[in-house]
Amino acid sequence: MALTYGKYLKLETLLDLQTPMSDPAEHDEMLFIIVHQTYELWFKQLLHELDKVCRDFDHGDLFGALATFKRARTIMKTLVGQLDILETMTPMSFSSFRDRLETSSGFQSAQFREFEFLLGYKRPDMMKPAAADARGAPLMSKRFEEPSVIDHFYTFLEKQGATIPATVKQAPVTESTVANEAVQDEIFRLYNERPELSILFELMTDFDEGLQEWRYRHVKVVERTIGVKPGTGGSLGVDFLKKSLFLQVFPDLWAVRHRM
Repeated sequence: MALTYGKYLKLETLLDLQTPMSDPAEHDEMLFIIVHQTYELWFKQLLHELDKVCRDFDHGDLFGALATFKRARTIMKTLVGQLDILETMTPMSFSSFRDRLETSSGFQSAQFREFEFLLGYKRPDMMKPAAADARGAPLMSKRFEEPSVIDHFYTFLEKQGATIPATVKQAPVTESTVANEAVQDEIFRLYNERPELSILFELMTDFDEGLQEWRYRHVKVVERTIGVKPGTGGSLGVDFLKKSLFLQVFPDLWAVRHRM
């Protein structure tokens, strides 16, 4: 039998996955499910792209890294745009089915924790909310124990003639990225001596800014929808989310900007 569009994309399975829990179904619960399922698909794609960035860095492939970061940056902009759609749901609409979410919460997204770990934001306590995810928990733990994008970035910088301190290269991969002045000195030198590398540095900064923008918009959507109430499933809600606002995943790229 010939391969069709629907079979290739497994649409029969995909379109059966949106199942409102409210009975009778509340109109906006379908939107809530689709937006969050779409986020998980984009998280999967971002992990796929950032894994490629790590390989590009290891091979010293500047143009590969440029193309991939450009795509990842564009995906981040799409994630921000999706919040515009979610904001069409009023607090009253969300309240109409919120109790049906029971103990489930976006706080339990194993893929988002994978995403944070891959970017070098390592917090072991963040594995606990998703520990019951049979598929996601092992993948999340594996990401925690692996080098981050920034670790591979150091390898790339060395291939471009930069000197990376041994203390930076030997830091445990389970620790979050920390800015380093010696690394910043090398990045600033490459900004001036290698204009083609400055394009990569700016794309990485754009991506980082996009993630910060998404965090901010996400906080405001949550605050607009539930105020200061705890999040679903007993998660910590707005106050917890605010703690990661404006977190920089590539702090050295931001730190050099006052020198320019």
